[in-house]
Amino acid sequence: DRWLTCRSLPPGALGRIADTVADRVRVPWFAGAVKVNVSLVPPLVLLPVFLHVAALHFLLGLVVLTSLPVVVLWYYYLTHRRKERTLFFLSLGLFSLGYMYYVFLQEVVPRGRVGDSQVVALTCGLILMLAALSRAKKDPGYLPTPASKEKSSHRGLPNNGVRGSSNGLHGLAPSGGPSGRAVNGEAKGYARMSAEEPDGVKKDWCAKCQLVRPARAGHCRLCGRCVRRLDHHCVWINSCVGEQNHQAFILALSFFMLTSVYGITLTLHTVCRGRTPFVALFYCPGAYSDYSSALSFTCVWYCAIVTAGMGYILLIQLLNISYNVTEREARLALRDNTGRRLLGGLVIDTGQYNRGFLCNWGHFLSLGSSPPQRSAEDIV
Repeated sequence: DRWLTCRSLPPGALGRIADTVADRVRVPWFAGAVKVNVSLVPPLVLLPVFLHVAALHFLLGLVVLTSLPVVVLWYYYLTHRRKERTLFFLSLGLFSLGYMYYVFLQEVVPRGRVGDSQVVALTCGLILMLAALSRAKKDPGYLPTPASKEKSSHRGLPNNGVRGSSNGLHGLAPSGGPSGRAVNGEAKGYARMSAEEPDGVKKDWCAKCQLVRPARAGHCRLCGRCVRRLDHHCVWINSCVGEQNHQAFILALSFFMLTSVYGITLTLHTVCRGRTPFVALFYCPGAYSDYSSALSFTCVWYCAIVTAGMGYILLIQLLNISYNVTEREARLALRDNTGRRLLGGLVIDTGQYNRGFLCNWGHFLSLGSSPPQRSAEDIV
């Protein structure tokens, strides 16, 4: 009634309304109604609608394909600023794969220019990518949390000869020195390093998880856990990328790139005959001659935009691996002005773990092969 009478809403009213609507969205099931995550719904509904609208006319396609990345980036900025976890990006990625594969089978394959072997190759690439994605969704290398955080907080650490590093990477700070800032997904509290640790082995204390974490580990404020060799929190898999799943993450990106480029090439060869894929992507006169061709061409451009974004992520990841630096370490180095910008700023070399191209890749390929060492907190 406040809306109808043009009266202002009390503070927090819209948030409570949104929470109530999200709680009421449920699906009937045998064991009782199952709550549906609201962030899963928009991609399932809006993506087919937008792509079909874009297929109606060239100008509509230009507007839709330009606005979609802007909307996705805006939503990412909104959730990142609020430090919220969401299934929107994972739902968008998986549904985009399924819907593009459906359009390919329904609109492209019946034209007779795609052979059975090509369909099988595309399908195998999709399956391999989903298998790698499933592996990347598993444990990224969470550090075991103490059985009782209260008990571990009472134990504390020795005060004599204690020095701390607030991020476990650069420099040492006085023991007990508080820092209230949260940087790159890591909530920083009181960081301490035990004097009993061997020289050259950097470990620091996480006030959030109440444990001593090894070098290169970090606390993810979205997951609320410390992760070994934390690289970053990926919204596309709704999980952290760390020591245990970094290889699977790179594998999933690689399979996606190969499968997507192959599917785009097959579709352009079918819709825009007689032209190379790169030329056909920008000049295909018969693309809007019929609705089937227009929908296929629109989906090709949507795939091309997504592939370009994922290709940039994969490029940064490969460069970071080549210099043995994680995304988290690169951001901290930029903040502390302790790293070197290389290759036009695409990679930040901290110089701390860089042992050469071959040694760096050998280290990456050996991640997760040996059981992780127990921290001092676990031993106590």
